Amino acid sequence: SLFSWQTTFQDGGEEVEDGAVYNVTLKKVQIQQAANKGARWLGGEGDQLPPEHTVRQYETSKIRAIKAGTLEKLVENLLTAFGDADFSYISIFLATYRAFASPKAVLELLLDRFGNLETSSHGEEANLNSLESEMVLRAEIASVLRAWLDQCSEDFREPPDYTCLLKLLDYLKNNMPNSDMESRVQNLLKQFQNQEVEAVDGFCSTSSSDQVDGEEVEISNPEEFSSFQDHVVAEQLTYMDVMLFKRVVPYHCLGSIWSQRDKKENKNLAPTVRATITQFNAVTKCVVSTILGTRELKIQQRAKIIEKWIHIAHECRILKNFSSLRAIISALQSNSIYRLKTTWMCVSKDIVLMYEELSEIFSDHDNYLTSRELLMKEATSKFANLDSNERENQKKSQKRLQLQKNKGVMQGTVPYLGTFLTDLIMLDTALQDYVEGGLINFEKRRREFEVIAQIKLLQSSCNSYCLIPDQKFIQWFRRQRHLTEEESYRLSREAEAVADTNILSPKSQKSMVKRISTLFLGTDVITPPKEQPPKSSPVGGSSGESTDSASVSSCEFNHSETEDVCVTPVSSPEDPLKKSSVGSDKGYDSDKGSISSDKGSASSKGSVFDPGLGPESGSIPIRDAGSGLGSAPRALPVYNRQSGGSCIIRVSMDGLQASVYKSILITNQDRIPDVTQRALLKHNLEPDAVEDYELVQVISEDKELVFPRDANVFYGMNSHVNFDFILRKRA
Repeated sequence: SLFSWQTTFQDGGEEVEDGAVYNVTLKKVQIQQAANKGARWLGGEGDQLPPEHTVRQYETSKIRAIKAGTLEKLVENLLTAFGDADFSYISIFLATYRAFASPKAVLELLLDRFGNLETSSHGEEANLNSLESEMVLRAEIASVLRAWLDQCSEDFREPPDYTCLLKLLDYLKNNMPNSDMESRVQNLLKQFQNQEVEAVDGFCSTSSSDQVDGEEVEISNPEEFSSFQDHVVAEQLTYMDVMLFKRVVPYHCLGSIWSQRDKKENKNLAPTVRATITQFNAVTKCVVSTILGTRELKIQQRAKIIEKWIHIAHECRILKNFSSLRAIISALQSNSIYRLKTTWMCVSKDIVLMYEELSEIFSDHDNYLTSRELLMKEATSKFANLDSNERENQKKSQKRLQLQKNKGVMQGTVPYLGTFLTDLIMLDTALQDYVEGGLINFEKRRREFEVIAQIKLLQSSCNSYCLIPDQKFIQWFRRQRHLTEEESYRLSREAEAVADTNILSPKSQKSMVKRISTLFLGTDVITPPKEQPPKSSPVGGSSGESTDSASVSSCEFNHSETEDVCVTPVSSPEDPLKKSSVGSDKGYDSDKGSISSDKGSASSKGSVFDPGLGPESGSIPIRDAGSGLGSAPRALPVYNRQSGGSCIIRVSMDGLQASVYKSILITNQDRIPDVTQRALLKHNLEPDAVEDYELVQVISEDKELVFPRDANVFYGMNSHVNFDFILRKRA
């Protein structure tokens, strides 16, 4: 007989218990059996039933997934989720609980409240008195602890006391003596105690104070840089990126944690994420310094260095290293490099085409759809999937790729971490931490885990890399003196005098740049000086698009912490470099770790979602925290567009740093006092001082919209201009 299965799911509504709300889904499995020969048990004789006759059986099971609950209920659910068929719950909880609880609080509940085997027999239900129930509970506790140690062992790194690890070890000695788990915890404790408090690897240091003894900061030597083969540079950058990315602790990326990094007491928060940002900036600064650091270079020599970096970027693409690839592209589109019109004219046409194709990977079209799709496609492939519209570049790419394949070693994928940080910040801004009754909104954590799981997948893929550090290159890389933005701009002017007298110096333009946005909602971004690029293309050609429809972005990073700013040039209509539209993008702010972009052009995105497009164009749909599993998804609120009764505005404080913004989620129910209070909280000011401030929307350079004290912000605002607001003390 032949069998076939068909599974369907049906929304079963919600179940409410004391301290918890569950989504219920009914799983219906249809088992179909061909019965022409096996029909005797149905009363048929021989082959009397027609051949097409089938027998169907149905099995229905219930899946309960906790939607919201108290911390106590969420911890208890760790022990019952498997029985409720919520098989991913433990992983989701462990990856996200740091947003609402500490390891100590969770461990105490797990061990003292639910895992105390000595007192569990005194429970209300009689079956707890049985040995079988105690064995089941012991197995459940062991399963949770094993998953915790497997997935999040860093949670127990608490030098010098290691309170949680010692508590866990004591529990195991009393309840599971001589078990493998006890030995494992003892080994972990010894490992932590024998290690120094982990700091970021020294090779990614970029400031002079971080240099290794005996190493002196130096201006890049073109000859020394040229001596390194392109693939060697790419491999070494990938080696450094891999080492840092594998050490990223996923919960450090959560929006609720990462967005708090700028507070004084959190200067050491999320060190693993900060390390990747430092490395990203080091690569960007290195590109700029090698091109501009030597005054004596001729234009052709400088063009050769640009060509070399484009080749290195291409090698990074072959190695599936999107972090250094993006850093190099951002540097080449930085203001001081982008404006070198004559130098770009000396760059080979084929190489410029290669550069444009690499830049297109980070196009901001459809919520950076190209880079997102490519990243996940590459994550599950052994080697890079290279396509080129230019025949010569395609030949070169395939040749290099074949060399990689001949080595027989699989490759991992290093992502641009900013994409994930952006998504997590957006989720944190858009979804509430708590729902009605003060319950923790676990639906929000499930959504966050979808992003965290991608990070973990890519981290796992990085184990496939087999790269050996080249100390000669690493030492050269660390020795580079990074130019400040003012220095690189001055050197760029010296290299090529500005023919356009309308181009202003950075200092004179600072007052003109009104606003700059950030992809990290709820974080600070510093408005940079900006230089308009030449009217004509550095390399010739025409894109046929206006500067209002797309923008080229880039970042320059200063060596000085007080001067770290992101520079975003806007391309000319005729400029083929504009076609890269690298995401208006986003280099990291080397001090704050922000990713910023110019919002002067209509296509530059102020959030992870395209404010000018609907959900079908790249917005990530999200289920309402108050809806069941079967309810229709809705789109997240976005900046610069009112949708579904909500939107995101940016609020700066007047009289402080006018260019530092905080992103605020507002709905059509919010009035001035509510929005003002949230803005004050975001800016770390006293929320009780609401009456002392007025909220103003910036309409243009010389026009403002002042709101009455009790106005509805959503309906009162001008939705045809940028959603940029100022909070100003009343006269």
